[in-house]
Amino acid sequence: MINLNINGKAVQVPEGATILDAAKKINIRIPTLCHSPDLPPWASCGICIVRAAGTHRMMRACCTKAAEGMNIITHDPELIKARRTVLELILSNHPDDCLKCSRSGQCELQDLAAEFGLREVRFDTILKNQPVDKSNNTVVLNRNKCINCGRCIEACQQMQNVWALEYTGRGDKTLIGPVSGVDLAHSPCVRCGQCAAHCPTAAIRTGHTTENVWANLQNPEITCVVQIAPSVRVAIGEEFGLKPGDISTKKIYTALRLIGFDYVFDTNFSADMTIMEEATEFAGRLTRGKNLPLFTSCCPGWVDYCEKNYHDFLPHLSTAKSPQQIMGAAIKNYWAQKKGLDPKKIFSLAIMPCTAKDYETHRDEHMFSSGAADVDEALTTREFARLIKEAGISFNDLEETEADSPLGEYTGAGTIFGATGGVMEAAVRTAYHFVTKDELADVNFKPVRGLDGVKEAEVDVGGTKVRLAVIHQLGNVDGVMQKIRAELAAGKEPSYHFIEVMACRGGCVGGGGQPYGATDEVRTLRAAGLYSDDENQKIRVSHKNPDLLQAYKEFFGEPGKGKAHELLHTKYIARKGYN
Repeated sequence: MINLNINGKAVQVPEGATILDAAKKINIRIPTLCHSPDLPPWASCGICIVRAAGTHRMMRACCTKAAEGMNIITHDPELIKARRTVLELILSNHPDDCLKCSRSGQCELQDLAAEFGLREVRFDTILKNQPVDKSNNTVVLNRNKCINCGRCIEACQQMQNVWALEYTGRGDKTLIGPVSGVDLAHSPCVRCGQCAAHCPTAAIRTGHTTENVWANLQNPEITCVVQIAPSVRVAIGEEFGLKPGDISTKKIYTALRLIGFDYVFDTNFSADMTIMEEATEFAGRLTRGKNLPLFTSCCPGWVDYCEKNYHDFLPHLSTAKSPQQIMGAAIKNYWAQKKGLDPKKIFSLAIMPCTAKDYETHRDEHMFSSGAADVDEALTTREFARLIKEAGISFNDLEETEADSPLGEYTGAGTIFGATGGVMEAAVRTAYHFVTKDELADVNFKPVRGLDGVKEAEVDVGGTKVRLAVIHQLGNVDGVMQKIRAELAAGKEPSYHFIEVMACRGGCVGGGGQPYGATDEVRTLRAAGLYSDDENQKIRVSHKNPDLLQAYKEFFGEPGKGKAHELLHTKYIARKGYN
């Protein structure tokens, strides 16, 4: 342990902690801009400067390790003046269109300017005047609002290992974007949105407005249907002052009806359906001992990453569509037939925690199983919050209502899809039953829970020791893939039989479209909300969802066969990173 003094207060921190960590421990706030707890500190902005007492020596708190006997001053007139000057310099290169900015009210730069009472900037305004990159229709890159803090680059390279973003140029000519001057659509970008989630301004944002949603809601010839993803229910409340992890499911149903949707369904239902298809696929491969390991396929960022980086593993990727797309197929095939509706006159909206989900709605011809787009549009949790506000709804005061039948009933297995390890846990509950015809004595499969980057577990399935792995955050994928690749090349049995991969840290609870400000503490609270929802469900295994079983009986047939395979499964394409 290290003992030091900050502003006259003694504090003890573990060896390796920074001055910033030490100050937080005793509730002293040092302003930061380039710093994020998810990323290694690299001190690019200089806002967090502090001073060794009795000297003029300044140091950056985010990256300076605490040392025994340090005596630190965090606020004095000289430090405040230096921070104010740094902010003025940043603002002199930044547009002042805050009223029209997507981050207005949620901008870290705006917050700091208000905190320091900046009303005028002493320096001439020099803007970058760069074109806005809207090429991939999901993530929008506006270099004019970039402050060169580098958080997006660190997220893209260090967290995600995608490398779609890099610095180009030097000095005041420095820009952030894909290398070689290509646009985002032709870069390795997998649309995970972690760059946008970590950007302190609106330099990187999601590209959707709500105008098309309102247009369809006002069209009397269109039947408007909506689904909500598992993790939305434990995060949307943060946009209205609730705590991370508070479960808002039934308020969401009410809000969507007030907005004007004719039918409100729950993606948890189709998560149960995904498990029926994926567990069937895994059970078949396990009993045959072929094409193992099997990788999950419900995360479009991971699927895109695999298609661009691991062509030899595409035969190992489950062909089951994601819950979003399975719900879309169920709405415009099964449900449309039951209601006597033309799929082309149904507007199917998905509310998702993920920025890649809108891309997934049209990624290939399999997403048009009904002859029309199975899901017409996907909004992120943040965009959904804006929809609620535009409708003048007081979210926290809403009464609770139920989802519509038959695509609204779900089990505990469906709801935990939103947390890393949840898909694997739900799949094990059902795959065990499919192989053994028995039920797990304890459906809580805790070894796959938590925020370790790679989690391993083993379960006895009918006498076979099934080895499992759970990976979240794409930067953690490559080590596992290289290990398995070497084993398969040597003719050895792979280390794992079944592997879950989620692109974002924490899984969907930490998705690129969730409310800003996610940290591991926030992700843990959101996941805890989902596990609580699971425990409160009467049925906790997908293969006992009564409405789901009825859908298979009436329309889809057996999981993995016939109509179910035709409508609920997809194929994959080897794609280039840069093209």
